[in-house]
Amino acid sequence: MSEPSPSTPDTPPDTRPDHTRDRTPGEPSDRERVARVALSRLTEPGDPRIAGLTAELGAVELHQALAHERDPGNGVLTDVAERLATMEPERDLEIAARLGIRFVVPGDAEWPAQLDGLGSAGDVQGRTGAPLGLWARGPLRLDGLDGSLAVVGSRSATTYGADVAASIGACAAGAGVPVVSGAAFGIDQAAHRGAIAVDGPTVAVLACGVDRAYPAAHRSLLAHLAAEGLVVSELPPGSAPTRLRFLARNRLIAALTRGTVVVEAAVRSGALNTANWAGRLNRVLMGVPGPVTSAPSQGVHQLVRTGAATLVTSGEDVLELIGVSGAHLVEEPRGPVRQRDRLSLRQQQVLDAVPVASGARSDSIARAAGLGLVEVRSGLVRLHALGLVDEGPDGWRLAALAHR
Repeated sequence: MSEPSPSTPDTPPDTRPDHTRDRTPGEPSDRERVARVALSRLTEPGDPRIAGLTAELGAVELHQALAHERDPGNGVLTDVAERLATMEPERDLEIAARLGIRFVVPGDAEWPAQLDGLGSAGDVQGRTGAPLGLWARGPLRLDGLDGSLAVVGSRSATTYGADVAASIGACAAGAGVPVVSGAAFGIDQAAHRGAIAVDGPTVAVLACGVDRAYPAAHRSLLAHLAAEGLVVSELPPGSAPTRLRFLARNRLIAALTRGTVVVEAAVRSGALNTANWAGRLNRVLMGVPGPVTSAPSQGVHQLVRTGAATLVTSGEDVLELIGVSGAHLVEEPRGPVRQRDRLSLRQQQVLDAVPVASGARSDSIARAAGLGLVEVRSGLVRLHALGLVDEGPDGWRLAALAHR
């Protein structure tokens, strides 16, 4: 796994909340960070109104407008009025810091620049735009995910799907490629565990706060990721998951990664929402085929059939598609080389004319092959040396090796 940012032995890590640290040139101001925390509390992730107003006014001015009861437009103030009264963004940052959670915003050295493409990707099911910031828990860094792989799919995965997802996760993470998924049941869990099995990097992007275990059955998995990998959300700590938040989360999984592979997705699967975002962002989109009669794979098959996704069957296929040019090249699959494959065309003609059961003389074989007697005799000697024919009292016949 990737290690935390190093610090010198005599200089302890800076554990102060973000808004109390000394800033480096170009780092977001305290007001910017606090404003983004406040806005993340006030609104739902991916709200197109907030995304547009933040891009137009900036986070600080938008927050000030709402805090002073000035509606910047689109009825935003009406929607957030109740939340404004109980909001304490500075306290949120302090509590997060005590829990080992950092809030990363645009301008921070750790900010993943690939998320900025969300601003021009349009909206899918009412969600759009780059996140206001990301709450992160774990030693992996967000800015190291630009070459990562998303593995998504059905929560009710089959044994086949779970095995394939685990294999792809292990192959990618074993090659140093971080595996990103949503820590859900089924394909997500299998992909994470495949990466963990090879001690590789893996990241969970949640639709709730990073301090919450959802689903609760994956508490140990999420605890491991927080200790060794990374748990990420655009929702503040303590936030609960909702259906809309899962839709918003999907755009982050697609945007954080270089490519997305879908393993088992039915025609109404949420994984297809992630695939939609990957296509809009011009990321590599891949699909693992299942049996043609399998309902859990119908959505994947549709992606492949329409050309939206490239068919992949292994982790090696995936690495070849998302890797830099010339890296992870996959050899074309071939069957085992047999003795017959090494024969010349004339030698194959002779071999085809040799009987299986009863023996035949050279002249009989020459007539059957349509070749000259001298050439046939020479060919038979060569075939005998290769163990493909035997010579007995009654003539030549095929050897056991020739039947393989």
